[in-house]
Amino acid sequence: MKLLDRLPDENARAYAVRVLLYNITALELPPGSSVSENELSAFMSLSRTPVREALIELSRMNLVEIFPQRGSYISRIDYSLVEESRFMRLVLENAVVKLACESGISPRFMEQLEENLKKEEAYSDTGEFSVQLELDNHFHRLLFESVGKAWTFDVIYAHMVHFDRIRILTLKSWQDSRSVKDHQNILYAIRQQDGELAEMLMTRHLTRFQVEKTELTKWYPDYFVM
Repeated sequence: MKLLDRLPDENARAYAVRVLLYNITALELPPGSSVSENELSAFMSLSRTPVREALIELSRMNLVEIFPQRGSYISRIDYSLVEESRFMRLVLENAVVKLACESGISPRFMEQLEENLKKEEAYSDTGEFSVQLELDNHFHRLLFESVGKAWTFDVIYAHMVHFDRIRILTLKSWQDSRSVKDHQNILYAIRQQDGELAEMLMTRHLTRFQVEKTELTKWYPDYFVM
């Protein structure tokens, strides 16, 4: 597990949720693994109460399974939840790139998107998968912000963790730069104000996991709900 710095004025429960959510998403806490309140409390220097509350909150997000008298476990990846997350993202992200092509992106946001892409390229072969995922998500956030839909991104971001676990697993398994190339192509289509091409590229970008499903479930059978 990775311990994150506690933010100023962050209460114990929120901190525990953030640390656990990071480690579940990054697969530092692998799907199906057991977690102990006592060990987590010691690791984060917290009492058991906020840790227990954090586990309950994560169980409501289908990320932790709590069994009385038996313990708590990190939920296995459920492709039905991944698909719902993808569906919600795809509908909204296609609408966003369409808006971006119709109205254009301001030079300020275009510069930020290009700078983010440079960082994505720089990290693409480093094996720092959590940083790669963070930069990937930031690219999408910038697209939403560029058309005045930052709040919409925040809404879907809260439900992306199921999708993000697949993305981390894909990065670890293939360790290539397909996602970076996807982003470059999407930005090219937006520059050309070609909405049809941008939507097609975004759809391919967000449905790639369906092609990889067979390999991932074969390589990591214990990680998935079968």
